[in-house]
Amino acid sequence: MSVLVVRGAVAVLEDAGRVRTGDVIVVDGAVVDDADTTDAEILDASGCVVTAGLVNAHHHLLQTAFRTLPGTRGIPMREWLPAMAAAYTAAGIDPELTGLAARAGLAEALLSGVTTVADHHLTWPSGADTVGMARAAAAAAADLGARLVFVRGAARDDPQEAASSAQAIVDALVPDRPGGVSADGMLQVAVGPAGVHSDPRETFDLLGEVAHRHGLRRRTQANEVVDVEIALERYGRRPLDLLEDWGWLAADVTLAHLCDVTPDEIGRVAASGTSATHAPGCDVPMGWGVAPVRALRDAGITVGLGTSGGGSNDAGHLLADARLAMQVSALVGPQLPASEVLSMATSGSADGLGRTELGRLTPGSAADLCLWDVSGVADAGVADPVAGLLWASPGRRPRTVVVGGRVVVDAGRLVRADEGEIVTRLFERVTR
Repeated sequence: MSVLVVRGAVAVLEDAGRVRTGDVIVVDGAVVDDADTTDAEILDASGCVVTAGLVNAHHHLLQTAFRTLPGTRGIPMREWLPAMAAAYTAAGIDPELTGLAARAGLAEALLSGVTTVADHHLTWPSGADTVGMARAAAAAAADLGARLVFVRGAARDDPQEAASSAQAIVDALVPDRPGGVSADGMLQVAVGPAGVHSDPRETFDLLGEVAHRHGLRRRTQANEVVDVEIALERYGRRPLDLLEDWGWLAADVTLAHLCDVTPDEIGRVAASGTSATHAPGCDVPMGWGVAPVRALRDAGITVGLGTSGGGSNDAGHLLADARLAMQVSALVGPQLPASEVLSMATSGSADGLGRTELGRLTPGSAADLCLWDVSGVADAGVADPVAGLLWASPGRRPRTVVVGGRVVVDAGRLVRADEGEIVTRLFERVTR
């Protein structure tokens, strides 16, 4: 039995809005109420706020290799999509690049306090080794000690080919695992087309069949500007009308973005039990809109937080995007308090993945946690150190990160990999 005690914190954010002091006790990778701590490992949290590990509910890890590309910033999505596609084609997407990009993106995630990443992988060249690509991303997460939710997406893929690939990935990565979650909880497989703007009903139907066969979560993107425009042009209907008809408004579905939604649509999403993911670090700087998070939450919709990918958001720093979400919320309704946005970045994201053991520090939860140092000058004068995680010190990084009871970031450095080597290998691959 392994016992870890996190001791001496300024505050412990246990769950949404619940703050306490005292120890966090971990036994065999799970948070417990109490245990014999005689021979425990002690993790000194003096001067720190302790939170659950952040959960990035919407990322495109491949785009980590394609940040700040000329001609891809501040442009309409109709122009952005082909510009990114051209970059992917020129680079040649294969298992090697998939793994290197995932390794860099996941390292960045851990170093910024994100312990679980949902990777909505959308780029699958016809005939590619799709199982090899999925394995490469999963191996990158395993090497670093991060949790990964690998989403076999689709973007204008052949529907039959996409479904066959999804089935093969399930068989290779999580065979016979309920809900597509590995026995140790470190890997999860889900499915999801990019959206009605790129994929026909057949793709939604066939990927949905794979999901239902294995109890997988389903994810897609909806109601960004281009999504609405193309749906109206192609079908004469709005995206959520189509998703409802196609069986993709349901409790096992999460919708990313939702920038352009009507009150009626919000009500229908809420009634269906569908969850949502807000991605302000993508949508705001690109000019694609701001999701009305206050209205979504008031309707009873579970809302998580995601960064989206490096092609639109050049950082995978979820806490920075939580700060942005809090700040821009006042543009579309009452401002969200820091406590709510922190819950979106932890338990909200986790619940949308069907992973209620993540994103909180209550007994029985997985011991994924971060120690955020609030003793420096950036936090001087801060009355509420938990709210200060968002209001003060933009871009802060955690001192220590623990995943499943194991330290994976110590003193701001990766424990299981060399950051410089990760950077060098990715640059070598994308420039050759």
